[in-house]
Amino acid sequence: MASQGKKLINNPNDVVTEFIEGLVETYPGLQYLDGFPEVKVVIRADVSGATYDKVAVISGGGSGHEPAHAGFVGEGMLTAAICGDVFASPPVDSILAGIRAVTGPMGCLLIVTNYTGDRLNFGLAAEQARSEGYKIETVIVGDDCALPPLRGIAGRRGLAGTILVNKVAGAAAAAGFSLTDVASEVKRASEMVGTMGVALSVCTLPGQVTSDRLGPGKMELGLGIHGEPGAAVADIQPVDVVVSHVLKQILSSETNYVPITRGNRVVLMINGLGGTPVMELVIAAGKTVPKLQLEFGLAVERVYTGSFMTSLDMAGFSISIMKADQTLLQRLDAPTKAPNWPVCSAGNRPPAKIPVPLPPARSTKSEESLSRPLQLNEQGLILEVAIEAAANAVMDMRDSLNDWDSKVGDGDCGSTMYRGAAAILDDMKKYYPLNDAAETVNEIGSSVRRAMGGTSGVLYTIFCKAAYAQLKANSDSTVTAKQWTEAFEAAISAVSKYGGASAGYRTLLDALIPALAVIKERLNAGDDPSTAFILSSEAALAGAESTKDMQAQAGRSSYVSAAILATVPDPGAMAAAAWYRAAALAVKDKYQAA
Repeated sequence: MASQGKKLINNPNDVVTEFIEGLVETYPGLQYLDGFPEVKVVIRADVSGATYDKVAVISGGGSGHEPAHAGFVGEGMLTAAICGDVFASPPVDSILAGIRAVTGPMGCLLIVTNYTGDRLNFGLAAEQARSEGYKIETVIVGDDCALPPLRGIAGRRGLAGTILVNKVAGAAAAAGFSLTDVASEVKRASEMVGTMGVALSVCTLPGQVTSDRLGPGKMELGLGIHGEPGAAVADIQPVDVVVSHVLKQILSSETNYVPITRGNRVVLMINGLGGTPVMELVIAAGKTVPKLQLEFGLAVERVYTGSFMTSLDMAGFSISIMKADQTLLQRLDAPTKAPNWPVCSAGNRPPAKIPVPLPPARSTKSEESLSRPLQLNEQGLILEVAIEAAANAVMDMRDSLNDWDSKVGDGDCGSTMYRGAAAILDDMKKYYPLNDAAETVNEIGSSVRRAMGGTSGVLYTIFCKAAYAQLKANSDSTVTAKQWTEAFEAAISAVSKYGGASAGYRTLLDALIPALAVIKERLNAGDDPSTAFILSSEAALAGAESTKDMQAQAGRSSYVSAAILATVPDPGAMAAAAWYRAAALAVKDKYQAA
């Protein structure tokens, strides 16, 4: 069922004028003509038609495609942009006002996207301007590759490739070329580019309902940028498949949309349609480049990825491919102050990006120390059973931890802890030098760092590294209970220091800090180490359970209401108590069996 679209706007009728007002407040180099609401024209603040000594370059069309076209006004690109209402061609009077405002004796080039309303209104404005004595040339851009080549008088639609054409025009004009030469160069560039789009959703116009035309699990291929249906509807496919389909359509030798053949140099633009995350656009770019190189034999000279010509809030992207030569690359690389032209994309690209090798870690450990001993001593046997029991306890709690975390966090605490515990068990069989307590703790930290993500992974790595540093300071090969306790205390202090939490913050420290207090107390009282370990593990469990009564002051739980927090304990504290308790019981059983 269609529903009212959600927009952060005021009056839907004012979105274009309020956009322009915000744009010029944001960018000092832009200004607009005082003709609202009929005339909506953005111009370069430093240009006056009476004195401007370069060819003026003007483009425009209906709004809703931002940043196109107003975001590309600036030295080295457009001199002015004419803004229509949303998805509506700008009126003739607006176009004329823009021409009069920025056109000097060198004349004006109008770059028009191939839509009937734009062609007619810009065409009439051009004729009127010529009758007033202005030198005017017009280039119409139709880069759409989704529809069959023969489209009657309508022709191919103007899409995101227009932005590349605008850049070529602005650079040629800034270089001082005549109107005839700029127009000739721009017309040639417009014939070298092809575009096709893919959408996962339909756009929502301000103040209107969202169409339910595109059902769940479906995508549209070959759509326009005004909400009109695509050339075909298909099931959503992985981006690899989508990119392959689009490239074959643009570069088809049967339709011959663009004169690009194997061995040519090309420029690539991945254009977001308004509602697509940057991550997805960049993934699409990363998949497109090697396909162009390996499957089509093309040299990809430049890659532009971002949102350049959108369709309001539509989810999807378009791919534009432009045949390039050295002159065109120079135009694209030429400097511009247009606020939405991408920086850092200029310059020659290497044929292939080879990842930089990982730098080796500084380590004094020998290969022998990083392997499991053939024979375990008493300390090694105790470490083995303790580590195994602790890891298994955590793995057994995965579902409970995830369930608790789904209520107070992001729902992955159990899965994260499981990955770390599984890595520890696997690495212990091969790498842990169990007869060396300090190095074993260090290797546990390495396993955790490699396998666990998120905050928990970092905190446990800090925990292990701090404990290792404390143990390493001891020259004796056998670690006493007191030295283990000192390492435990150092680890807790490091986690508190770098994580920012302490007792009562509803974190893993609410299990570990009570455990530390009890084990220190019992050892000082003369209890044997295994008994002290067991008693301290009971304190860890009690501390973890008590987190139900705490208001979180760290992590994602700090954003959750007290009422929800009171229903579950802190997952991190429960995990810490579980592995600590399991290790204590395993050590006790080992001592009793000895």
